[in-house]
Amino acid sequence: MTTSEPLRPVSRTALSVALVRAYESARPDPLFDDPYAAAFAAAADVPLPAAGPAGGLAEALVAQGVLRTRFYDDRLLAAGADQVVLLAAGLDTRAHRLDWPAGTRVFELDLGPVLAFKERVLDRLGAEPRSRRTVLPADLLEPHWPARLAGAGFDPARPSAWLAEGLLVYLTPEEAAGLLTAVAALAAPGSRLLLEQGRDVTAVPHDPSLAHLTDLWRGGLGPGTRDWLDGHGWTTGLTTLEQLARRHARPLPGPSDAGFIEAVRRPGD
Repeated sequence: MTTSEPLRPVSRTALSVALVRAYESARPDPLFDDPYAAAFAAAADVPLPAAGPAGGLAEALVAQGVLRTRFYDDRLLAAGADQVVLLAAGLDTRAHRLDWPAGTRVFELDLGPVLAFKERVLDRLGAEPRSRRTVLPADLLEPHWPARLAGAGFDPARPSAWLAEGLLVYLTPEEAAGLLTAVAALAAPGSRLLLEQGRDVTAVPHDPSLAHLTDLWRGGLGPGTRDWLDGHGWTTGLTTLEQLARRHARPLPGPSDAGFIEAVRRPGD
């Protein structure tokens, strides 16, 4: 990516996600259509893959990326909240590509350079959002982002929907707990939070071709993510990757213990 500021390595992972979405969108039977993903790759001078992923870990990550995109698309639209917050939004274009109910406000938070890159590409395409979109440069590891979000028009007294897609694995346990504590303070009862069930990253096999991603993994709250949320004011449900694969008739490259959490904020916590 070419920006006026250098991107942190973790921000560059947004391009890998865009490549997965471009690959899926080009299929004859896509689970979703992201018409902007290929443009991000082109703007970054990254060639689109001519074939599917090679290697067990790569195949597993692509399958997970595709199915989680569809799952989060569906659950965000079903959340019934007119305030949606995309944490570490990266090159996410849900504000533009989903059919949001009238009046939905979508807040996109991420570091300034990656958002600036995205805005330049979307502006060149003349992309128009299907929501009331607010782009907010913010470092989610700093303490001031909640106040900035409220200052941008977010109302913590009203239910909201939150997405932390592919985020927590790049954080330490302490950072992940701090971020989720901040979210909880902003989430009115009935609010929903979508994120991945954590994994033990030390057990992930090493693949040199994916080291630019996996070397950045810190594990977040790991397999205890759901337990942590249940103990901090949320009621959680889990949809496994294998359930989604069966639902959408997409065979997985192998067994998987991956899954996706949908948490509802309890009153009084």
